[in-house]
Amino acid sequence: MSERQVLIVDDEFAIRDMLRMALELSGFRVLEAENIRDAYTLIIDERPDLVLLDWMLPGGSGLELLRRIKGNEVTRELPVIMLTAKTAEDNLVQGLDVGADDYITKPFAPRELMARITALLRRMPGGEHLEKLQVQDLVLDGDSRRIFLGERALEMGPTEFNLLQFFMSHPERAYSRSQLLDQVWGANVYVEERTVDVHIRRLRKALQTPDNDYSDLIQTVRGTGYRFSARGTAAR
Repeated sequence: MSERQVLIVDDEFAIRDMLRMALELSGFRVLEAENIRDAYTLIIDERPDLVLLDWMLPGGSGLELLRRIKGNEVTRELPVIMLTAKTAEDNLVQGLDVGADDYITKPFAPRELMARITALLRRMPGGEHLEKLQVQDLVLDGDSRRIFLGERALEMGPTEFNLLQFFMSHPERAYSRSQLLDQVWGANVYVEERTVDVHIRRLRKALQTPDNDYSDLIQTVRGTGYRFSARGTAAR
């Protein structure tokens, strides 16, 4: 973890300075940018391991940069944590829908942010070994961190991958949003339960292809949360 590199994208020097000191004390190397243009150049040239991205930036919003990152095949797997002063749920969900892996609302404690960063990087390729799992034509290969539905490789973000891996490892049991946060995001990471719903929606979408639809494997359990189950589904 000590060799990991984080890019801070924020136009306020005081915030960048605070984040840089906290990151360096935790053993990270740090890159800084104060606008979208410089940030994207650093992403392409330096290939950071994670981006801390402010919502409001000169010359465009952080959401615009997020769309560029997630829309580029080379950078789409780059994990992004949004830094935002916006507290309206719709704004936070919008960032997650575009592809943000997490968000944290200002003001925040550096300790909480470090916990979020550590948990997110742990879920990235190169983390814990994951076994090969299969349910009908759905195959999750932990070694390569690839997922196949029939002959088709599915495109899926790191959080959705880990969520699916947990579900496939623990089928037929209902989990609350709080339990899923503890198991997939980490017990010491403070994330709103609404975040789970956004990633569940993304996961279901990823499990739909022109040839197959496995989205119904992720079942909503009213009053509880979610369950992974192949029972009752038609043979495919």
